[in-house]
Amino acid sequence: MSGTQFPLEVRPRIPAELPRLPELANNLIYTWDRDLRHLFRQLDNSLYEACGGNLNLFLRRLGQATFDAAARNPAYLDIYQRVVASYDAYHAKTMPADLAAYLDPKNDLIAYFCFEFGFHESLPLYSGGLGILAADHCKAASDLAVPLVAIGLLYHQGFFEQHIDVRGRQVEQYRTTRLEDLPLQLAVDSNGTPLEVSVLIGTDTVRLRIWRGRAGHTTLYLLDSDLPSNGDTYRSITGRLYGGDESTRVMQEIVLGVGGVRALAALGIQPTVWHLNEGHAAFQIVERCHALMTQGHSFAAALEHVAAATVFTTHTPVAAGHDVFNRGLIEHLLGPYLRSIGLETDTLLGLSHNGEMDRVNMTALALYGSRHHNGVSRVHGHVASENESYVWPEIPPEENPITYVTNGVHLQTFLALEWVNLFDIRFGDWRTRLSDPEYWSCIETVPNHQFWSIRQELTAELFINVEKRLRHQHETNGVASSTIDRATRLLNMPAKDVLVLGFARRFATYKRATLVFSERDRLAKLLNDPARPVVLIMAGKAHPHDEPGKRLIEQVHELSMKPEFIGKILLVENYDLALARKLVAGVDVWLNNPEFPLEASGTSGMKAALNGGINLSVLDGWWAEGFDGTNGWGIKPHDVAWDSEYRFREEGRDLIDLLENHVIPLYFDSDASREWIAMAKASMRTIIPRFNAQRMVREYVRNLYSPAARQNRVLAHDRGAERLAEWKQRVAQLWGGVRLTRVDSPQVQVAHGDTVVIDLRAHLAGLQPQDVRVECVVAQDDLAPMSFSAVEVPSEPGGDVAFRLQFTPPFAGQQTYQVRMYPFHELLSHRFEMGRMLWI
Repeated sequence: MSGTQFPLEVRPRIPAELPRLPELANNLIYTWDRDLRHLFRQLDNSLYEACGGNLNLFLRRLGQATFDAAARNPAYLDIYQRVVASYDAYHAKTMPADLAAYLDPKNDLIAYFCFEFGFHESLPLYSGGLGILAADHCKAASDLAVPLVAIGLLYHQGFFEQHIDVRGRQVEQYRTTRLEDLPLQLAVDSNGTPLEVSVLIGTDTVRLRIWRGRAGHTTLYLLDSDLPSNGDTYRSITGRLYGGDESTRVMQEIVLGVGGVRALAALGIQPTVWHLNEGHAAFQIVERCHALMTQGHSFAAALEHVAAATVFTTHTPVAAGHDVFNRGLIEHLLGPYLRSIGLETDTLLGLSHNGEMDRVNMTALALYGSRHHNGVSRVHGHVASENESYVWPEIPPEENPITYVTNGVHLQTFLALEWVNLFDIRFGDWRTRLSDPEYWSCIETVPNHQFWSIRQELTAELFINVEKRLRHQHETNGVASSTIDRATRLLNMPAKDVLVLGFARRFATYKRATLVFSERDRLAKLLNDPARPVVLIMAGKAHPHDEPGKRLIEQVHELSMKPEFIGKILLVENYDLALARKLVAGVDVWLNNPEFPLEASGTSGMKAALNGGINLSVLDGWWAEGFDGTNGWGIKPHDVAWDSEYRFREEGRDLIDLLENHVIPLYFDSDASREWIAMAKASMRTIIPRFNAQRMVREYVRNLYSPAARQNRVLAHDRGAERLAEWKQRVAQLWGGVRLTRVDSPQVQVAHGDTVVIDLRAHLAGLQPQDVRVECVVAQDDLAPMSFSAVEVPSEPGGDVAFRLQFTPPFAGQQTYQVRMYPFHELLSHRFEMGRMLWI
């Protein structure tokens, strides 16, 4: 039979008794509200699984008879009413009083820009850690009712699905997302017409539509260039996450940065704080300056105002994670836009270099265009201060304006249901005590047998999931059934009889996935002890253009199929959030082997720990501050000055030593089982309150958002931005002629309690005494240094300015002190933000 086939979708009618099901299905709160998901699972669990947890799609596919039966079912209606009541109560919550002291929930608003958002596998807008962290930030902000909107891109294919073929090669598969299946709606104006904004790319105008998603108290706005009015090149800008070439990346970052600012303006949204989560959105700094310039501000004053209200978070010390574009590409794609707003390419280059004047470094642009900066762990904060010290060349890295807020994970998303149920029964109000370390000693009150029973239940669930995935993976590759049975045999044993090690993350060389294989014979011996079965489950994707990362996957695959390792090393393809939740909940030991100090944070280990898994990790990123000697095992990194091959070899040996002499014996020794449970409990007790996303957002509010909001208001008042810009320009012109000299004879010995007096003369080259601060920094060994300020004293008119320093030595014994001078203005966000300092 021939003829045209016309598509037709018949959608069920929502019963009058269940009117709010569509609202519940289209709010991303479902990605962390288990009761809400359970409401839909009750209707048809098999369909729920087939839809990948996409509730919007689920509602469209559910049969009318099922809906009608639910509407007549008193038990289901009772569940529905309870979920709706909880949903409404959640949205009625206001920001806690302790945070309202820092942010005004009526007048302050955070605009959070990020390249990716990993709310759930049903919304494929993420590739890995950055996106999942961003979504966790949004979820925690919603839980705390912190006023925040998130801005990103709507990728039509998202990140790739990964298949690992029979030779271990990563095969990328892209699937086009049906936008009508997503829990998103087009933003419209007062007439119901879809809102559009435009950006100039090269000499062409590119139109963008705006999609809106609700996530509890947080709203997500996603920009989409796939409009018929755009040519194919521009329609594909929002095609793939991290897809295409450098030109595509620049266009995506123009859309996110410039388009994102224009989208918020079109929506009538006026943020008081702008948060750049990585440098991808840094072009927004230029667009925001443009908006102020149209109001009559100079570019310098506009930049001061913009920067004062901007928070920038850098996420990696790895060079490949920082976008750098050559002048020609920027001139071609961004030059016409810059000239249209009265700027030149050289202006942008001057704001975005780290010494290479002909290239745009997006991290540098974000740093120069912000005044509030942070890394994502204590170690990373120090590393970022060193790596980005070019912004403040005369300031000691440990004192420059980069601070840190250690990442956290969203507990309600990643804590397994079994633990949630236990906590609800035993602890009651635990959700309101997430950041209270003393409270979480309650974990110790859980009977050991009950604790262990939950751990084994979670491992059994992991085994079922991994076996299903592996069988499908191997069958697709044509692997013989007998080989598949050998590869999955440990997964059919009782969970309590197998020690499960987990390693799952992006396959990048610095993450050293193969470190555990550095002493292969010893590892084979450990994994093949019939009395102590051990399985290592590994998963992760390599970037499509990362050939070394792909080779790591091939190496792991090759080893996993060798006779001594088959069934003991399991490489599972297509690592996504669904697999991640099973892994972090079910593994006994989480491995993380980064090359120090390149692991900025590493949140997967936090997720394992809050489920009672134990970390065995290099002391880098978050684990350097999370490890306390009782809650896991730490591998001390060797000095980075040593040869990398030597460091890898020694740290690999340390890893195997810990497995052989501590981890495996502790798990299988019946006399030590109480010690294993004690360590697992310590892992939960210490990690939950310190590394959850609510604690993280609270720190952002107190330490970064609140100062940015305050500075925004200060510089908007009484020509603050103009006055600061003019002062900085004067200091920049005159600082080269400034001199500081000591004119007294230094004392080398004083008695306890005596005062040290230092007399100084400063040649200020046209600056005024109020333009500088002079101080003495006293230090002793590893103790925190102390600073003492000088005061101006009378001097000859028209001559050098006299300063006097007086201090009582704060330490006993031998100590040192240094004298320095730096420019100072009351409107500065950070006293060293100019990067200028003169030492005697």
